[in-house]
Amino acid sequence: MNKLYNMLCCLALLLPACLHGQSDSLRFSARGVVRDADSGRIIPAVAVSVPGTSYATVSNDDGTFVIKSDKPLNSLNFSCLGYETLSLEVPEAGEVMRVRLKRGNLTLDPSLVVSGDPLAILRQAIYRIPDNCPSEPELFDCFYRETVRKRQRFIYVSEAVTKMYKSSFSDAFGRDRAAVVKSRLLTSPRKADTLGVKVVGGPVMSVDLDIVKTRGIVLDTDALDFYRLEMLEPRPIDGRMQFVIRLSPAREAPIALQNGTVYIDRETLAFTRIELSLDMSDEGKAIGAMLVRRPPGLRFKPKEMTLLLDYKTEGGKTRISYLKTLFRFNCDWRRRLFATEFTAVAEMVVTNRRERGEVTKISRAEAFGSSSSLADKASFYSDPDFWKDYNIIEPTVGLEQAVGRLKVTGN
Repeated sequence: MNKLYNMLCCLALLLPACLHGQSDSLRFSARGVVRDADSGRIIPAVAVSVPGTSYATVSNDDGTFVIKSDKPLNSLNFSCLGYETLSLEVPEAGEVMRVRLKRGNLTLDPSLVVSGDPLAILRQAIYRIPDNCPSEPELFDCFYRETVRKRQRFIYVSEAVTKMYKSSFSDAFGRDRAAVVKSRLLTSPRKADTLGVKVVGGPVMSVDLDIVKTRGIVLDTDALDFYRLEMLEPRPIDGRMQFVIRLSPAREAPIALQNGTVYIDRETLAFTRIELSLDMSDEGKAIGAMLVRRPPGLRFKPKEMTLLLDYKTEGGKTRISYLKTLFRFNCDWRRRLFATEFTAVAEMVVTNRRERGEVTKISRAEAFGSSSSLADKASFYSDPDFWKDYNIIEPTVGLEQAVGRLKVTGN
């Protein structure tokens, strides 16, 4: 149950960026914005993929996406929880795609609405993990981003192209690892924005927070005894009906428990989506779950800690595709009257799965450590051509404006 709490993300180290170049062969691209077909509102976290390949990304907080490939793009698939899966042709180069997703209207079998024992279904899904997940080691290209806001102002932005090695699910002695390929970092020049606080997070979250692989937190069979489970109405994801199970703390535990929702494919019993939110009823336990280190005299008050995991099935095997953590907390020095709210967000999206012949294990020397933050090592991976030839999530408009203010004025 402690595997969630062993990574670091530095909030306010002021590091310069040393720059050097790197590129690859992803010459073809498409970009666009995704909205609800009825309301017109933007839809974040929409999965965007190239049919017949492993190239994929997700839409950003403002609904925008950019996806790249080493071959011409003819069509793209779009999928999102609660919406119908959509396939669209890619327009001419440079034209922005205007994607409209319709709400899902799959007909439910009345016997499935609230039927089934949620504990039995969850235990069976855990038992089926080795069958539903890859039996051979795999290597993935990923994009990772950390942001920290002080109230509504960005004080820290770091981004990285990373690699993720996953050992076989049947290999009891396998070692999953993550490595940073290149990155960029911007921090606030204001001395008052420097906290010296560290909370959980970091580039290795793609390894340590893949709880289907690690069986950590709520998927530990012993941990299930601490939870109350409730069967909710089934919902479709990617056109496939899902068992939906809500969990909440049922009794006292030595560490902070979770509230959340788990989505399980009704036919294969593969985990599709996991949403968790740390129980804040015991502040001391919540602090233990969130905080790694703080300076003497700094008061830390936890407000929120959430985890979102998305899994995709390809070729009959299920793999992690997207991960997001969010932290909200207040900090103040004991001599000050008012506390300041901080929000830290980390995201990882898998952008490509390497071919079998390209799978090589990440060495111990190359692997990014769980005890290191990206800010600590950003100067080793900095690159002026960060966006060039990589299939990544672009920052939101608001984030880009914040980056500009940090870089030019520090406001």
